[in-house]
Amino acid sequence: MFDITQEEINAIVETIVISKDPLVFSMIPAREKKKYIILCMIIHYFEKDKKYSEKEVNEILKPMFEDFVMMRRYLVDYNFLDRTTDGKAYWLVANLEEYKQFDIRNL
Repeated sequence: MFDITQEEINAIVETIVISKDPLVFSMIPAREKKKYIILCMIIHYFEKDKKYSEKEVNEILKPMFEDFVMMRRYLVDYNFLDRTTDGKAYWLVANLEEYKQFDIRNL
C-alpha cells in the first residue's frame, strides 16, 4: 500500500508511541501513511487463526488508544482484520510475516 522506510517507522516510535510495553499511542495520526504504520504495529497483538469477540478486540485495543472503537474500524477498513456481518467475531487476515518489520516488540 505504501513504501515505508525503517526511518519512518522509527519516527513514529519516537513521536507517537508513549510506551512499548504495554503498547500505548499518544494519538491516532491524521495522515494515512502514519495511521497505516500504527495499524501494522497493532496487528502483532492478534493471533493467526484465532477468532475474537468484539469485546476481546476492544480489550486488546483499549490500553493503546482512547478511541479504540475507531482503531477497530480502521483495522477492518484497511483489511488487517475481518469480521462477521453482525460484528460478533473478528479474525486476523493480514499475514504477520509480511509485516514483521513493524513488530514494535522487536524495534
